[in-house]
Amino acid sequence: MTPEEAGAAFHRRRRVPGLRREELAELAGISVTYYPRLEQGESHQVSDSVLDSLARVLRFGADERAHLVRLASPGRAALRGGGPERVRPAVRALVDGAAGQSAIILGRCADLLGGNALGFALWGLPAPGAAGDAPPNVARFTLLDAAARALFPDWKAQARDPTAHLRLAAARYPGDPELDTLIGELRARSAGFARIWEAHPVSDCVHSVREYGHPPVGAMALNEEVVRLPDAPGIRVVFSGAEAGTPAADRLSRLAAPA
Repeated sequence: MTPEEAGAAFHRRRRVPGLRREELAELAGISVTYYPRLEQGESHQVSDSVLDSLARVLRFGADERAHLVRLASPGRAALRGGGPERVRPAVRALVDGAAGQSAIILGRCADLLGGNALGFALWGLPAPGAAGDAPPNVARFTLLDAAARALFPDWKAQARDPTAHLRLAAARYPGDPELDTLIGELRARSAGFARIWEAHPVSDCVHSVREYGHPPVGAMALNEEVVRLPDAPGIRVVFSGAEAGTPAADRLSRLAAPA
């Protein structure tokens, strides 16, 4: 962020385009000696007012501010990761009954835990196999599979979503071995993921409009809503659909029809 973007005018000669630490501290109304301690993790009792000021100056969105608060509170109990994730039969029944809607169930590592037939058809992924088999992974598919580049017209924008979600998940489940393994694999195998990861995007992706260029039926812009399970916060149910009578709804219904 430049001083101009921050709404301030610092006239000293500059060798870097962004804000200096002392400038950010001044804009946030905090001590110039205190701010470097925050960056270096030396202060573990950060007030909400300080975090609010930093978020305001840096123009953080809601997800980014929540991520900042989480990172600034290392002493709080972390969510437990690891082990198999189970989806209740009632949730599976809800997904199966989503008529006209694509629905998939994702775990904390973006594993495909379930879904309805339209959800599998929309993403071009097989249904999860028997217990013990590794399920398909939406993040791996998006970032590593050539089919994803054909499915999503704006693949670069699409690649940001799983990367931003994994950033949040890494803070929610620190030390989760499955999550760390997935992130390490994607950083090694996908230059796009590595580049986006270093930019530190964070997003909870609770709702959006996603563009598909589905080979059998053509282009569709679908409304996406994400529902979390209160008793299993790592699990997300992703519903995708379109307003009745629109071309997208017609193409989605044709995708649902038997071949």
